[in-house]
Amino acid sequence: MPELSERRGAIVGRGIFFLLLLGAGGLCAGQQEDHASHSMADMEMSAPAPVLPSPHANSGTGWQPASVPEAAWMIFHHDWELMAHGVVFVTFNHQGGPRGAGKAESVNFLMLMEQHRLGSGTLLFREMFSAESLTSPHPGFPELFQTGETYHGEPLVDHQHPHNVFAELALLYTVPIHERVSWLFYGGPSAEPALGPVAYIHRQSGSENPAAPLGHHWQDSTHTSFGVLTTGFVVDRFKIEGSAFNGREPNEERWSIQLNSLDSWSFRASAAPTRNWTAQYSYGRLIHPEELEPGDQRRQTASVEYNRRLSGGRLGEGNWATSVVWGRVQKEYESFPLNSYLLESTLNFRRRNYGYSRLELVDKDELFPDAPAHPAYRVGAYTFGGVRDLVQNSGWQVGLGADVTVYTKPGILDEIYGSNPVSFHVFLRARPGIGEHRP
Repeated sequence: MPELSERRGAIVGRGIFFLLLLGAGGLCAGQQEDHASHSMADMEMSAPAPVLPSPHANSGTGWQPASVPEAAWMIFHHDWELMAHGVVFVTFNHQGGPRGAGKAESVNFLMLMEQHRLGSGTLLFREMFSAESLTSPHPGFPELFQTGETYHGEPLVDHQHPHNVFAELALLYTVPIHERVSWLFYGGPSAEPALGPVAYIHRQSGSENPAAPLGHHWQDSTHTSFGVLTTGFVVDRFKIEGSAFNGREPNEERWSIQLNSLDSWSFRASAAPTRNWTAQYSYGRLIHPEELEPGDQRRQTASVEYNRRLSGGRLGEGNWATSVVWGRVQKEYESFPLNSYLLESTLNFRRRNYGYSRLELVDKDELFPDAPAHPAYRVGAYTFGGVRDLVQNSGWQVGLGADVTVYTKPGILDEIYGSNPVSFHVFLRARPGIGEHRP
């Protein structure tokens, strides 16, 4: 079986390399087009079709609906388009039950983007930074039933790890090679492979919720991977891409970049049928992702994202964003897969008001790492919250919010977690104002 897995990995790796060669060939062919073709490509790049998804505010090469509002600061300087995007939550976090805790903390990140024409294509540099290693130092953010990564050689349980200082350092180069076909190349020392939905910290449907989903490590934990190369094609409203990457989870040294061999792989197929909808399916094989667990993992994800602008009626001006996400992990040393299901939604109404929810069911097998056996328990977490913007202008959005989370779990866990634990957050949220959205 290991030899078969190695052969499959080699086949997929050659396939990704072949995609890269095809893209390079397409680039050369595109450069041989006449001046009229270049002019048409220039027009398409300067005024992208409204049905195509927007890359703003994302990590990696994931697609969000084009109608997602753009909370960012943008300027143009010497043919460069410069953008800054991010958020700061200053929070009191209370997790209920015997294994809960209370903590003042801050979830935060800053993303910088610099975009410029290069030849017939567009070059985008992207950097994302987080100070969470200072604002919520180890073991991180208290969160009941959360698992994943390590601290002081021990697995993290009932805590979400802080993000790395260098959460993304990457470039994305896209080149039109036909009227409705383009080639993309993406990568960097800290980047996101083509695996999973848009990461939860960038999804519009979760933009008001300071907590990570319990299914984060089944769905989008690779959004910070130390070493990624991705290539693929966009054909009209569809995209197919493949990645070679370092699948190991970051360690507790949150300020370092931990490069390793690109021995893991993934592919993703995405669609954007209209401005308001996107969907993706992805599959990946991760080589020894967890430091304290033996073996490799296979991961599958599927997701659908919907976004709609509100322009009037009873709800007034605003926006409604919803995501449905499924993630499955098959660990090499376990005979059963672990599934996660998520439904999250955020409604912005009458401009200054937000209501949000996140409903999850997740199979957790890491709650008791010292136990001789690791059975999986299906846990549900149901969050409901709201935010009111106190400041809202083109420069800033500053809001006061709160949420509450209740849980379902097997009765065998009552003695450890309590029969009905309840958790809540109270927070102040600050981010850039909503600029004019480009079509």
